[in-house]
Amino acid sequence: MKISVIGCGYLGAVHAAAMASLGHEVVGVDVDADKVAALTSGRPPFFEPGLSELLVKGQNLGSLEFTTDVSRVADSRIHFVCVGTPQKPGEFAADVTYVDAAANSLIPYLTSTSVVVGKSTVPVGTAERLAALLAPAGATLMWNPEFLREGHAVEDTLHPNRLVYGVADGQAGEQATAGLDEVYATMLAEETPRMITDFATAELVKTAANSFLATKISFINAMAELCEASGADVTQLADAIGMDDRIGRKFLNAGLGFGGGCLPKDIRAFMARAGELGADQAVAFLREIDSINMRRRVRMVDIARDTLDGSFIGKKVTVLGAAFKPNSDDVRDSPALAVARLIATQGGVVTVTDPQAIDNAAKTFPELNYVADTSQALAGADAVLLLTEWQEYRDLDPVATASLVADKLLIDGRNVLTPQVWRAAGWTYRALGRP
Repeated sequence: MKISVIGCGYLGAVHAAAMASLGHEVVGVDVDADKVAALTSGRPPFFEPGLSELLVKGQNLGSLEFTTDVSRVADSRIHFVCVGTPQKPGEFAADVTYVDAAANSLIPYLTSTSVVVGKSTVPVGTAERLAALLAPAGATLMWNPEFLREGHAVEDTLHPNRLVYGVADGQAGEQATAGLDEVYATMLAEETPRMITDFATAELVKTAANSFLATKISFINAMAELCEASGADVTQLADAIGMDDRIGRKFLNAGLGFGGGCLPKDIRAFMARAGELGADQAVAFLREIDSINMRRRVRMVDIARDTLDGSFIGKKVTVLGAAFKPNSDDVRDSPALAVARLIATQGGVVTVTDPQAIDNAAKTFPELNYVADTSQALAGADAVLLLTEWQEYRDLDPVATASLVADKLLIDGRNVLTPQVWRAAGWTYRALGRP
């Protein structure tokens, strides 16, 4: 099937490449000429495992095209809207300017058989408004939220754990559903669960899911604060309560908290929209979830300063990790960089290293020192902070690492190392929520 993807950022580029790999003819449209050129050459402007290979595959098959010319979508049957919805400056609300612009750009090329499929994360009520906007062109709108995990986006697109279709009642909705089923035929053949909902429910699925995940993360981090006050071990606590299948162990990893371009801004946008709907009390708890999350960064700095006898001045601190999570070069709202910057403002000489995110980090916080090689970054360190749980940091040998640093002080901000192993090698080991 001929389809178009409007917006070729993280979501759009992955979606376009994945759909082309399934045999569809795909045209991706973006206003950024540099981004289009990079994607066309098989070089995504961000790090995502497996994406470059998909891009090259699509180009070689002749099934994938990227362009700045929106008129190239004219013969597509289904149009996916994959643009970003950033947080409005100075507000909690989501900015849907790019979604509106994408929909308007499509109107001249839509017919009565066209289906526009929204994948962007939007405030509830957006789909209903856009459906009215597209109605004069005769096109049908659907809402099909994405559930991608950065670092696993290719796998999540090709093998999703569920498909959600938000549709309006009537024959047009049934025809649009059949068209989207054709696009996702491979996934449906794998018996991927599919849900048909109204617009509002489909819009709420993504933000509700992210809010629940954020709640689990902040809950265990709140327990970490209690563990520190009482001498308990939050990792053992998480293991114990996670054995209850009503709770589960996933997302109960205490540490530095969440960041990135989705969870923080999505829960804030959720609160903002609930307020607009007069239901702000229903999600008031999310303010505390956000507060707990931000508090972890300050607590990490406090622990590091205490470990260094109360002052960062003149001390060399090596930060392992800049991306907000491993297998990504995304530094948006990165807890690791927030901690690094706070330490630097308090007089620390901070060196940051990361396998993929150094370039992006340097653009965001150019005042910090960046070293690509881990061994060089560790050289002469007075304290080491593990803040992004890349596998290479989890695999560090405590004896070999000890030979590089000035003082064997380690603060595990992600609770991924084994304390006994590091302490046996002579390290002072500290972690959030552990004795």
